[in-house]
Amino acid sequence: MKLLCDEMLKGLARWLRTAGHDVAMEPDGTADRRLIERAMAEERLLLTRDRSLLEIRGAQKVVLLLASNDLESSVRELTGRLGIDWLHQPFSRCSLCNTPLVAVERPADLPSDIVRAWFCTTCGKYYWRGGHVDRMRHRLQRWQGMPGGES
Repeated sequence: MKLLCDEMLKGLARWLRTAGHDVAMEPDGTADRRLIERAMAEERLLLTRDRSLLEIRGAQKVVLLLASNDLESSVRELTGRLGIDWLHQPFSRCSLCNTPLVAVERPADLPSDIVRAWFCTTCGKYYWRGGHVDRMRHRLQRWQGMPGGES
């Protein structure tokens, strides 16, 4: 499932990417009609809290209006409504730009205790396993076990 998040849901989009989902985002201030057009053109489901998007012709086909206002409630709502798999392919996409990551040998400029790294070929960011990854994985696992349903 391919998703598109509007600017209100940047944090949720990053967590969905962390879980391995293909989630696009438009820059802040993107016109509502442009969001709908992109969702249609790329066959993405647009996640939003903006009710006015539903007034645009054809939006009902591509918009999922979330009632939740915070991250945890949004996670619960998405899990219930879409059956989101929070352990889909963890840490396989760049959280900043959505590009699939590639495994690389440790670059010389990273600390020597890092054995393996992953690289985003689009934005040039390196990722590696550290304590933060364990904490993030724990959160994804908790969300995976969370009962679904709308908040």
